[in-house]
Amino acid sequence: MHLPDSVLSAPVLVGGAALAAGGVALGLRRMDIDRVPQVAVLASALFVASLVHVPVPPTSAHLVLNGLAGAVLGWSVFPAMLIALLLQAILYGHGGLAGLGVNTVTMALPGVIVWQLFRGGMVRSPSRPAVFAFGALAGGLAVAMAIGLTALALLASGREYRTVALTAVVAHLPVMAVEAVVTGFVVTFVRKVRPELLGARCGFGQPA
Repeated sequence: MHLPDSVLSAPVLVGGAALAAGGVALGLRRMDIDRVPQVAVLASALFVASLVHVPVPPTSAHLVLNGLAGAVLGWSVFPAMLIALLLQAILYGHGGLAGLGVNTVTMALPGVIVWQLFRGGMVRSPSRPAVFAFGALAGGLAVAMAIGLTALALLASGREYRTVALTAVVAHLPVMAVEAVVTGFVVTFVRKVRPELLGARCGFGQPA
């Protein structure tokens, strides 16, 4: 899902950088000091998730975990994603430094959106199946939106990338399914053992 600098037009690069800067600033502003370790842990998870990837030139298909990161971090997914992508660009050449803003937005913004849409269900649902369902929706939809934004960035950079954009969307359909299941299980587990990470006051079967 990483887009290299060479395929992105100047307006897309500038727009992505501006949006990413705003998202990171808002994420840092809303980050309490006691949330820093959580941001660090999830930044590490985001970094590792995409190390195993399938090339789909000029991008790639890999796990994203943006829905899970968004469910736990909210707006702080922006600085976490920025750190992960920066390290990937420097250490492994995934994406690029100029396109860092675009890649951050395409993956972090969906995390924020699913956090806004599904946090109520993940926090207040009294049963494990319901929490799993909300988590699965968050995980699958976050990947769908991320690849949709990636495709839009490609199309905005040139019509010649239309086939590439379609290929990238198709390649990420299995990723959506996997991430839906993974996020559903992880969110259900977190709600049980550390409900405060989701903003919940209690786990299952505990008094509120």
